[in-house]
Formats: sequence, structure tokens, C-alpha cells
Amino acid sequence: MSRAPVLRAFGFYLAVLAIVLYAVFPFYYAFITSLKTGSALFRVDYFPFSWDWQNYLALFQQQPFGRNILNSIAVAVVVVLTSLLVGTLAAYALSRMAFRGRRLLLVTILAVSMFPQVAVLSGMFELIRALGLYNNLSGLAFAYLIFTLPFTVWVLTTFMRELPKELEEAAIIDGATPWTIVTRIFLPLLWPAMVTTGLLAFIQAWNEFLFALTFTLTDVQRTVPVAIALISGGSRYELPWGNVMAASVVVTVPVIALVLIFQRRIVAGLTAGALKG
Repeated sequence: MSRAPVLRAFGFYLAVLAIVLYAVFPFYYAFITSLKTGSALFRVDYFPFSWDWQNYLALFQQQPFGRNILNSIAVAVVVVLTSLLVGTLAAYALSRMAFRGRRLLLVTILAVSMFPQVAVLSGMFELIRALGLYNNLSGLAFAYLIFTLPFTVWVLTTFMRELPKELEEAAIIDGATPWTIVTRIFLPLLWPAMVTTGLLAFIQAWNEFLFALTFTLTDVQRTVPVAIALISGGSRYELPWGNVMAASVVVTVPVIALVLIFQRRIVAGLTAGALKG
């Protein structure tokens, strides 16, 4: 019996194990560290020898971290819903309607997402201040659309192009309007793509730091990335690593939960774009 298939299988599973350890171990070690206090924080342990939740209690007692979580959830949800609504309608126009400059417009939309945030920071700050949205969650949601909306439009346009034209032609013959075609025919077929792009937009909005730091001023208006960055200890040079690790775990858990809940939709969405309809 040849040993080649066995060696290939062994190498494959060994590579998968190495990738899983590389991806999961930082989060696992952060969780272990979040359960330590005092000098135990500087001791290297690979197993939780004690379960002390003091850092988690201090995290919510010493600052409005619960409010910061709610702020991040509110902003991320508004950004996702707005991106999907506008992105779906724009994708229909860009993929199913013929008009002059369509390709140039699509390339321009993609090019907008390539600009680094710092390049548009000053201009966005002036716009947010002129609209009276400074230190306001609405201003953050408005600013986040600059990098979530182009990505959403581009991905949904790619997916919508693969849908059979016969479906649209049959609906038009039956007297369906463009709004009916999008909502009643295309939308059920686009769910895998919408879940995938929506989750990626949610993660972008959830983890965004630069705009949140620049466009918010008070603790009650800040989102969790900024709240974690501003955690400080009793003195100027002291950083409560236990609180920081606890905050990192709390912030990461919702994203992991969303990925596990929608994993089948995500896989379907990622693979559907590679197939011709």
C-alpha cells in the first residue's frame, strides 16, 4: 500500500492544525490573561488555573463600557442596513440597466474604497462639523458609509450580474416594476451575498478606530475600539492589562458569534460569485 496518500492527508491536517492554532491562540491567551489580576498578569500560563472575573466587573464599573458597546452596535447596524439597502438598489442599476458611463461609474465606486482613511479625514471632519453631527452617533454612521458602501455596491453588482436574465424578462412581461423585481425576485436569491457583505460591513464598522476617535469627544458617545484604547490605570504609566484583555474578549465574542451563526450563508455567498448563472 502506497504511503503517499497517508502522508498527504497527514500534511494537510497538520497544516490545518497550525492555521487554527495561529488564528485562535491569541484570543485564547487573551481570555486566560483576562482572568488574572496583580502579578499573575506577568506569569506565562497556557491554562486558566483560576477563574477570577474581577477584570470584567471592573471594566463595566469604572467606565461606561456597556454604553460604548451599545453605541458600536447601533452604529454598525445602521451602517449595515443602509449599505445593503443602497447597495442593492445601486447594484440593480449597475448590473441590469444599460446607460452611458456605467463601467466608469463602477470603477469610480471601487476606487473610492481604495483611499486610506487618513487621506479623507480632514475633509470628512469639516463635513461632519458643518452638518452638526460632531460627537454624534449619526455622524459616525454617515462617515463609515464612505468605506462600507463602495465595497457593498461592488460585491452585490458582481453577484447580481450572475442571476439569469430570464427571471427579469419574465417579471417584466407580467408587468412587474423594477422595485418589485428587486424586492420579490432578486432579493431572495441574493441572501447569501447580502449576509456575506453585511457581515463584512458590520466587522468594518465594529472595529473602526480612526473616525470614531476623531468624530467623538465624550465617553458616552465613544465606540468600543476607542473605549479600549483610552483605558488607563491609576497612574500615568500604568496600564491595566487585565481590563484591556477583558475588553478585547468582550468585543471579539459578538463577531465570533455572528460568524458561527451565519457560517453556511457566508460560505454560500463566497462561493456563489465564482459560479456562472
